[in-house]
Amino acid sequence: MRLFIDTGSVAEVEEIAAWGVLSGATTNPSLLAKEEGDPGEAIVRICELVNGPVSAEVVSADADGMIAEGRALRPLHEHIVVKVPFSAAGLQATRVLSADGIPINMTLVFSPNQAILSAAAGATYVSCFMGRLDDISVDSAEVVAGIVDCLRPSGTTAQVLAASIRHPEHVITAAKLGCEVATLPAKVLHQMLDHPLTEAGIAKFASDWGSRPEFAKWLEGLVSGAPAKV
Repeated sequence: MRLFIDTGSVAEVEEIAAWGVLSGATTNPSLLAKEEGDPGEAIVRICELVNGPVSAEVVSADADGMIAEGRALRPLHEHIVVKVPFSAAGLQATRVLSADGIPINMTLVFSPNQAILSAAAGATYVSCFMGRLDDISVDSAEVVAGIVDCLRPSGTTAQVLAASIRHPEHVITAAKLGCEVATLPAKVLHQMLDHPLTEAGIAKFASDWGSRPEFAKWLEGLVSGAPAKV
């Protein structure tokens, strides 16, 4: 499963892209509105940092407006994916834009039926919002499993993208269910790093190595190209 970062913050992308784990990013109007500066410049910089698909969302409610905005967003960068909210108008816009060769991320998908329609309209990604389903006491894992089961046997090329990730367990669930992509906020990516046994192990290795200062000198010499004998 590929990992995207869900953010409008260039600083967050700069930090986490350096880890070498990101394959793309997703933005939305709410995330971009939290940041200062030009949204177009932020989107382009995020494209450069992740060197992979970056979703930029239309805001019009009618199909003609979505199509016009999608065609305007796509040339910002070669990695732009146009994000379209699910609706009858969104399906219409997706069909037209995908026919133009523009990749589409159909967002706000909450059921297998909506996913089937999204794929039929030509969406590249189908984004199911796990956290928002859990918020209304609907089992998000069951819904995502249903979407994966419906799309996979049909031969569609639409990829299931797990979104609204609230915690690391959502990430594990999405991976086990066969989602091609999960998009995560920076907070969850940081949470995935942490484990007390990892921290304890690193501390023990450092302590043991520090007990032999001659070993430290040997490694320093190896790095500098002039290894010292122990």
